[in-house]
Amino acid sequence: MSAGIHMQATPGSDGLQLPRLDYWLVLAVCSLLGLGLVMVASASLHKLEGAPFYYVNRHLIALFLGIVGAWLVALIPVTYWNKAGASLYLLGLILLALVLLPGLGREANGAVRWIPIGPFNLQSSEFMKLFLVIYIAGYLVRRQEEVATRIWGFLKPVALLLLAASLIMLEPDFGTTAVLMATAMGMLFLGGVPLWQFGVLVSLAASAMVGLIYFSRYRLDRVTAFLDPWADVEGNGYQLAQALIAFGRGEWLGVGLGAGIQKQFYLPEAHTDFLMAVIGEELGLAGTMVVILLFALIVGRAFLIGIQAEKLGDRFSSYVAQGLGLWLGIQSFINIGVNVGLLPTKGLTLPFMSYGGNSIIVACIVAGMLVRIDYENRLGVSKTVGERRWARA
Repeated sequence: MSAGIHMQATPGSDGLQLPRLDYWLVLAVCSLLGLGLVMVASASLHKLEGAPFYYVNRHLIALFLGIVGAWLVALIPVTYWNKAGASLYLLGLILLALVLLPGLGREANGAVRWIPIGPFNLQSSEFMKLFLVIYIAGYLVRRQEEVATRIWGFLKPVALLLLAASLIMLEPDFGTTAVLMATAMGMLFLGGVPLWQFGVLVSLAASAMVGLIYFSRYRLDRVTAFLDPWADVEGNGYQLAQALIAFGRGEWLGVGLGAGIQKQFYLPEAHTDFLMAVIGEELGLAGTMVVILLFALIVGRAFLIGIQAEKLGDRFSSYVAQGLGLWLGIQSFINIGVNVGLLPTKGLTLPFMSYGGNSIIVACIVAGMLVRIDYENRLGVSKTVGERRWARA
């Protein structure tokens, strides 16, 4: 039996041991959600005079909706998601198109990424990442031989990926596009796409990204500011310079929870994109390492869940689990990389932690889906153990 599969000591009515949850995965997710709430409060209480808990209250609402969503998703058999893959992808395209309709999409900071629904703003691109993972997983199962042997089997999902990415770029949202492309390419590689085709795709995607940066003044400014933020510390390099100062002030153990200065006067978007810098200042290197290790644990568990599903013959669940692991790993790496100066500035949240209703809700749904896949894996192991017992009897 593979690592990570544990059984309860109490037998069920049929005499077999019943499966239980992956408590390491649940503990890591809950730890990030809890720490994220604390740090969002620390980073935002000073922002609105007279309403210090505005962002905290909205974050709590998103957490509640996310936990309810995770619970509901954990109750749905994975086969239903497989059947709904094409419909979910189409729904995602419709939502992305609706954002771009004049008068319907809401603009903020020069980007149109949200659809107002009463007091809630729906960010279509967040849900599209989830829908695309589900669709590509189903496609790889249905067309495995075609994907591995024919170039057309490889080009069809790429065409659908480019369609979704193009709509997201029109918002514009370069960071989400990069995460979407990287996750999908990783899934295609895991699905058996020939290495030369994968190499061509990576080369074309990299060339497209370079072109989008080179021919866009504000993206090019971000890259040059990333290379030397101190050259224009009052302009394009301001965010990164302030984030690096925050990490420098934090040293090993931080200045103390709530005692950070950068979030109050200098660091913009401290409760969203640059929450990791607040953690670095107030909790120090120790705090940042705990966060990184928790993300590593979640991504590692996602891949182990996918490997177990593959062993049990459930290739759809395997691709979904590994696709979700890729997504969480890539997005958290980019966000943390931006905060510490390893990557150019992107408008990406830190999963499970940053303020942002859609991001929190979708991240919780992802966790619920991983829990469901793991639960079904454990049921499969229990069934296999039972069959072996009956065979020996």
